[in-house]
Amino acid sequence: MGKHIMLSLIILAFAGVALAGGPDRDTDPKPLPIIDMHLHANPATNNGPPPNGICPGNAQFPDFDPDRPWIEVFLNWAANPPCDDPVWGPETNEGVMQETLEVLRRRNIYGVTSGPLLDDYIENGGDHIIPSLWLGGHPESWPSPDSFRSTLETGKYKVFGEIGLQYLGMSPDHPSFEPYLEILEEMGIPLGIHIGTGPPGVSHFPGSGGHLARMHSALEIEPVIMRHPRLQVYLMHAGWPMIDDLLAVFYAHPQVYADLGIIIFALPKAEIHYYLRRIVQAGFGRRVMFGSDQMNWPGVIEYAIDVIESADFLTETQKRDILYNNAARFLRLSEEEIARHHGR
Repeated sequence: MGKHIMLSLIILAFAGVALAGGPDRDTDPKPLPIIDMHLHANPATNNGPPPNGICPGNAQFPDFDPDRPWIEVFLNWAANPPCDDPVWGPETNEGVMQETLEVLRRRNIYGVTSGPLLDDYIENGGDHIIPSLWLGGHPESWPSPDSFRSTLETGKYKVFGEIGLQYLGMSPDHPSFEPYLEILEEMGIPLGIHIGTGPPGVSHFPGSGGHLARMHSALEIEPVIMRHPRLQVYLMHAGWPMIDDLLAVFYAHPQVYADLGIIIFALPKAEIHYYLRRIVQAGFGRRVMFGSDQMNWPGVIEYAIDVIESADFLTETQKRDILYNNAARFLRLSEEEIARHHGR
C-alpha cells in the first residue's frame, strides 16, 4: 500500500471515529493497561530521510556491498523495505507524534518515553507519557553531576535512559559514568541502558564504530551492579542474542530487569518467541518487560503487542506480567496509579 493511500485511510479512520462519537467513555471499560518501557520521542528522520519503513518480523537484512558505504546501503534498505506490507513512518515530526499518541490512547498504553522531542509528547500525551531523561553522546559532554542531580530533583523524569554507551564502545563501567550512577542509586531513579543489538551493521555507521558485538552481553552491567546494589537497571534489547549471559545476570542480580526493545519487531517472531521462552522457562518471566522501541514507525507498537499476545507458551498471567505488571513493580507505581490505569 502506498504511503499516501495509507495516510488517507488513517485520516478517514480517525474521522469515522469522530463522526460516530467514538467509544462511550462512561460505559465502555478501558482495555487492560500496557506499560511500554521503551518508547521514543524522535523526529521523522530517525531512520533516514522520510518516508522510510520497516518490515516487522521479516528479517531480510541488506547485503554487504564493498563498493558502497554501509550507511548508504542501510538508508536505501529503509527507503525500500523488502516486503509487500511495510510499516511506513509518517513524513513529519507531528505525524509521528500524533499517530503514536493515537495508539497509546486507544490501547491504554503508558510509555516510558525519551528523546529530543519529549516535551512535545508530554504536552500532547498527558498521563500516557512517562518522561525519561535522555542524554546523547559521551558522558564527558553531559551536564555536570550537580546539574544532573538538580534536573532529577525537579521530579519531571521518572527514568534515566535510553543510555547508548554501547554505540561509543563504552562499557557501563567507564569511570566517566560513575558519578551519574551514584546519583541514580541515591535518588532511586531507574536506569534504562542499551545492552544488545542496534540496526543491522550499526558498527559500521558513522559515529558508531565503537559498537561491538561482544558488548551485547548482559555481563557488561555486572561491575556497575556490584558497586551499586540498590540501583534498579533494565537492559534495553535484553542482551540479544546472548541469552545465556542474560539468564546468568538475572540469576545473580535480582535488581536487573530487561525489555525486548528493537528485537521485538526487527527479528522474525519465531526468534523472539524462542528468546522469550528461554527467559520464561528459566523462571524469569517476572523480570522481562514489554518495550516497543517505537522510533519513527508508530505502526510497530501494535505489532509488538501481538508478539506477546500470540505467544502460545505464555499463560494469560504471564502475558499480563510482561505487558504491565512487571513494569508497574519495577517503576514502583502507587496503588492509585495502577487503579487509574485500569479505569478504577
